[in-house]
Amino acid sequence: MQIIRGKAELRQALSMLREGGGTVALVPTMGALHAGHIALVAEARQRADHVVASIFVNPTQFGANEDLGRYPRREASDARMLEEAGTAILWAPDVDTMYPNGPEITVKAGPAAAGLDGDARPGHFDGVATVVARLFDQVRPDIAVFGEKDYQQLLVVRQMVASLGLGIDIVGVPTQRDADGLALSSRNAYLSEDERRAARALPRSLGEAAQAIIAGTPVVEAIDRVREKLAAAGFDPIDYVELRDASTLEPMTTLDRPARLLAAAFLGRTRLIDNLPVEPAE
Repeated sequence: MQIIRGKAELRQALSMLREGGGTVALVPTMGALHAGHIALVAEARQRADHVVASIFVNPTQFGANEDLGRYPRREASDARMLEEAGTAILWAPDVDTMYPNGPEITVKAGPAAAGLDGDARPGHFDGVATVVARLFDQVRPDIAVFGEKDYQQLLVVRQMVASLGLGIDIVGVPTQRDADGLALSSRNAYLSEDERRAARALPRSLGEAAQAIIAGTPVVEAIDRVREKLAAAGFDPIDYVELRDASTLEPMTTLDRPARLLAAAFLGRTRLIDNLPVEPAE
């Protein structure tokens, strides 16, 4: 695996990979890798001849009071994981390489960014769209692979690609979870032992609500129960618990089409997000 930090070197390495018509899949990450990221690499290897993974902690998607400064950074161990997973190139630019003139030109996220994290983290998805657009321009992938844990982000990227006509196949990979159900996340490292145990209430309450909604419980009632269970477990504040259309993220009050149940809440200083698919009963 090559570790590349400069654009000229990246272009040369990509040109060699594409000799003879080889296809390239991109797995964008912010590092602090775990099994969820490696599942993305595995999916990318199934779909393309070569995999490029990026590690870049993007400052434009962090708010003023968020965790940019303390976000975990461990490139050496991340690189070992990516090499063992069969990655061809690790693209690891610094901020000056990614934003040589500062982020003076940005991409505005589309309608999928409305509500949910778009409200809770103003400007977040504009930052995501901007950095992903730049990664796509640098790597020119045939395919890009994202995790469904960040479901709204996945739809924001899909919408951007369609709107700009980039011709990149955006692939979503189901959320990877620990044995207790908690979604794998780099931010789980922030949790204390007590918080880690309490965090199980998030996937558990969402799962119970999904089953209740499928069985006919009114959506509002099921969501109220999730909020009660999260509060009892120590989550505070709760940013949102909502049922949204799986394709458009439009709010839903009745389960009459494929949906996603999404939640975000703080446990101590750590903000956790999760979501589950909810399909109407046949």
